[in-house]
Amino acid sequence: MLYTLILPNFIFGVNLLRYITVRTACALFTALTISFLIYPYFIRYSKHSQPIREIGPESHISKKSGTPTMGGVIIIASTIISTILWGDIRNNYLFLLLLLTFCYCLIGFYDDFLKIRFQNSNGIRGRKKLLLQIIVAVIFSYFIELQRIPDIAGRLTFPFLKNFTLHSPLFLMFFTTFVIVGSSNAVNLTDGLDGLATFPSMLVTLSLGIVSYIVGHAVFANYLQITYIASVGELSIFCGALIGACLGFLWYNAPPAMIFMGDTGSLAIGGALGGISVIIKHEFVLAIVGGVFVCEALSVMIQVIYFRYTGKRIFLMAPIHHHFEKKGWTEPTVVIRFWIVSFLCALIGLSTLKIR
Repeated sequence: MLYTLILPNFIFGVNLLRYITVRTACALFTALTISFLIYPYFIRYSKHSQPIREIGPESHISKKSGTPTMGGVIIIASTIISTILWGDIRNNYLFLLLLLTFCYCLIGFYDDFLKIRFQNSNGIRGRKKLLLQIIVAVIFSYFIELQRIPDIAGRLTFPFLKNFTLHSPLFLMFFTTFVIVGSSNAVNLTDGLDGLATFPSMLVTLSLGIVSYIVGHAVFANYLQITYIASVGELSIFCGALIGACLGFLWYNAPPAMIFMGDTGSLAIGGALGGISVIIKHEFVLAIVGGVFVCEALSVMIQVIYFRYTGKRIFLMAPIHHHFEKKGWTEPTVVIRFWIVSFLCALIGLSTLKIR
C-alpha cells in the first residue's frame, strides 16, 4: 500500500494517488516494468521446458519442444506486487481476489512442476485438479457473500434486465463456483498457441476493470442502472496490474514464443477473471467479453460428448484453434483472427452496460 504510506497532504502531488484511475495506471506500469526486467533472466537461466502433447498438431512437437515454461510465475508475481503497492489491500474484495489468484497459481505451479519432473504432459490428475479448483472457488464465493449488504447478498443479476434478480443463496454459490472454475479452465484450454490466450486475457481484464470502476462509483452505477457495490472500484487496480504483467509477458510470448505461461499462469488468470466477475456481479458479461474462451471450452466439451456417443468427431481437433490449424491456417493467422474476435466480444460485452 504505497499510497497509504505517503498520504499526508504536504507531499506535493500525493493527492493524485487518491484517484483509482491514477493508481491503476501506476499499477499497470509497475507490473510491466517488473516483467520487462525479470523475463530476460528467467528465460536465459530457465531449464524447465514444457513437454508437448503428442496428440496435438505434429508441427508443435518439432517447433515448440524445449521452450521454457512456467512464465506465469512472473505474471502473477508482478500482478500481486503491483496491486499491493498501489491498491488498498484493507479492501476485503481486493484481498480475497489476491488470495484466489495466488491459490490458483499454486495449483497450476504444482501441475507444471509434475509435468517437468516426469517429462510428460499429464501433471495433476484431472479429477484431483478439478477438486482443488472447486474447493478454492467455494471458499472464495462464501467469503465474498459475507461482505455483501443484505440488499444484494445471495442475488444473481442479469444483463439487459435492470430490476430482475434471482434470490437463491444456494444456487448462487453453485453458480459462482462454476463461473470461477469454468473461467480458469477455459483460459487454460485457450493457451495452446503463442500469444493466443494472452491478448484476449488483457481485453477481458480491461473490460472487467472498466465495469469494476463503474459498479463501485455510485453516480455512474445509478446512471447506467446497474447494481452499485461499494468499494469494488479498487479491483480496477488489480486489473491494471494484470494487464501490465500480461503485456510484459506477451513481448516474449509473441510468435515464435520464447516462453510459455504454463498452467501456472493460465489457471490463475482465468480464476482471477472469474473471481472479478463474481465480485462485481457481472458473471454473464464475463461470458460475453470472454467469448473466445467460452468457444474454446465448448469445443472440447462438444467434441468429447459427441465422440463418446457416436465414435465420430465434429472438429478435426479440439480445442477449436487446433481445428483451424488442421484446416491449413498458419499459427499467426489463427492467433490474430482470434484476437479480432476477442476484441469484438469485448465491445459487445461493454455495450450491455447501457442496454438495460
